[in-house]
Amino acid sequence: MIDFDPETMQFHLHTESGSYVMQVTEGYLLHLYWGKKVGTYRGSSPVSLAPRSFAPYTDPAQPGLSLSTLPLEYPSYGNGDYRHPAYQMQLDNGSTVTDLRYAGHRIYPGKKKLDGLPATYVESNQEAQSLDILLQDQVTGLSVLLTYSVFRDFDAIARSVRFENNGAESLRLLRALSASVDFRDDQFDILTFYGSHSNERNINRHPLSMETQVIDSTRGASSHQHDPFFALLRPNTDEEHGDAFGCSLVYSGNFATQIEVDPYHTVRASIGINPFDFSWLLEPGESFQTPEAVMVYSSRGLGGLSHAYHHLYRTRLARGKYRDRPRPVLINNWEATYFKLSEEKLLAIAGEAQKAGIELFVLDDGWFGHRDNDHSSLGDWTVDRRKLPHGMHWLSAHLHEMGLKFGLWFEPEMVSPDSDLYRAHPDWCLHVPDRPRTLGRNQLVLDLSRADVRDYLAQSVSAVLAGADINYVKWDMNRHMTEIGSALLPTGRQRETAHRYMLGLYELMETITAQFPDILFESCSGGGGRFDPGMLYYMPQTWTSDNTDAVSRLKIQYGTSLIYPPSSIGAHVSAVPNHQVGRVTSLVMRGHAAMSGNFGYELDLTRLSEDEKETIRKQVTFYKQIRPLIQFGDFYRIKDPFEGGATAWCFVAPDHSEAIGFYFQVLAEPSPRLQTLKFRGLDPDALYENLATDDAFGGDELMNAGVSVPEEKGDFKSYVWRFRKK
Repeated sequence: MIDFDPETMQFHLHTESGSYVMQVTEGYLLHLYWGKKVGTYRGSSPVSLAPRSFAPYTDPAQPGLSLSTLPLEYPSYGNGDYRHPAYQMQLDNGSTVTDLRYAGHRIYPGKKKLDGLPATYVESNQEAQSLDILLQDQVTGLSVLLTYSVFRDFDAIARSVRFENNGAESLRLLRALSASVDFRDDQFDILTFYGSHSNERNINRHPLSMETQVIDSTRGASSHQHDPFFALLRPNTDEEHGDAFGCSLVYSGNFATQIEVDPYHTVRASIGINPFDFSWLLEPGESFQTPEAVMVYSSRGLGGLSHAYHHLYRTRLARGKYRDRPRPVLINNWEATYFKLSEEKLLAIAGEAQKAGIELFVLDDGWFGHRDNDHSSLGDWTVDRRKLPHGMHWLSAHLHEMGLKFGLWFEPEMVSPDSDLYRAHPDWCLHVPDRPRTLGRNQLVLDLSRADVRDYLAQSVSAVLAGADINYVKWDMNRHMTEIGSALLPTGRQRETAHRYMLGLYELMETITAQFPDILFESCSGGGGRFDPGMLYYMPQTWTSDNTDAVSRLKIQYGTSLIYPPSSIGAHVSAVPNHQVGRVTSLVMRGHAAMSGNFGYELDLTRLSEDEKETIRKQVTFYKQIRPLIQFGDFYRIKDPFEGGATAWCFVAPDHSEAIGFYFQVLAEPSPRLQTLKFRGLDPDALYENLATDDAFGGDELMNAGVSVPEEKGDFKSYVWRFRKK
């Protein structure tokens, strides 16, 4: 998996289908190749040492050896390389020049944990092989450890960086990215995501140009606006064909991706913690660990890229009891009651849910303090006896007697100015002296860099969870950071606050999820505002968007699926007209869209007609039949909602024994063309039976000729086909 040639000083990392090659030259670690697998890399395309104008020479005896043109594996700035650096360190004298040279390496079985950070993992040392490459700056005593892990069963490379100050003077880290890759040409499209609240993960793809492109977040979260991910694609790359290079950051805070095309048409691509408003003081003997970046190369297009991320993130990033278990069908009361909840109303909804075969009842916002609207009570995690006079334990017991599991909503990271917690501890929120405290959704952000705040939250949330039979928690976060400062950090460390917040959040989540291993945790941030790999390490699923409109969800879920497995995608059927966009779609289409993830409902079941209730009963029954296929099968995108009026995708069992396909038509057209759905991922030599008609077709026929979509008038139509190998 990892080869080292001491004669050429070359490192060759082998994945199932790719190669990643580095070499030490004149003490510098160079990047030679990343792409389709080669057995042995012998340097058929050597690094050019041709001298170029205005390129300072690292060694006057070798006029072509210039850091400004070499493909560097972890570049710095200040001594000849004018491209953006992977790191920057400020010395006590104010200068920022360092010079990292190779000082040794180690290859070992397994994969180390990262201190205080989420990361991919292995369950035995035989599952991966890792490489540590030590780089040192002789002047300052700075040591930088580059770590690469190659998985046996997953087509991916995980990498991270650890900085250590082994000198006698303090150092200040100004930039600390997790990965940087120098490509030798610029013939790529870049693919990233953009969006907003209720409009997350739209796909943005366009050719690279002679410029630097930055995709980032400075909001204290990975955000609705962007995602900590980029892909570089050869121009002809599509779902099934072509080269795709992906890089995904396992982090939930401020991040930056930077893609730079230089005048010689080479590309430097990097990702890591956003250097904007960031610094980290390293006293002698101290260290700093970057988050992990997960790199995937695919020669099978975007579909191959997605499958690699799905398999790894579902089974070696997500953890816990529910990683490999079916997720329950749920009903959430939020859009049914909002803050006007009562025991009587909740039990009435639960009664209808039980009749429909729904498995989990989730009590959303409004159950605590004096929470009659979003102006108060965040931080006061005690039951509001006005609304729940019998208390939480009674309610959970009553629901369990009805055959329903019970879930609860929290927003632990926030505090309302109108709360007992804020009145007692006004310094516990993020703030800076002599500045107003900006409100978002009438709330402030608690300072999770503080141990006393984390201790309070762990105690207060755990008391609620231990006081009732709770099976599920929705962990929400409904505003981004402003006035990012901490009352406990000294002046020289204030720009550490945002990252220390993330480290504190991860510690808090680790504490609570470890204390309650039987609870299914779902993350949320106004929907998809923190849908990132870092959160999946603690909570195996995420509420994908507050927008539950079926048409909107086609794009949102399609974009999300480029990186994240369906088992992580929370999807609900809501009422019409839809509360976010006002659209009226059929219950059938809403059901099919929501069935393509972790299925649930978010509406008032007591207000539905008998026909609608019967439809829901059938949907729940059907989903339970296909649930293993949806949550643990292989997902294939077939028709792109960003390119036309139709969307299609399918799920295929890992052993190719079963498949289900979905087709969605948004708007009807006059004189429409004939449409087919061509399955992917089937066994071409097998015969598959249509479970609705008993007809049988070859896997090759279903993939190449496809099935005909019914010709039916009307907007918002959806269809499903289910096949099983005979």
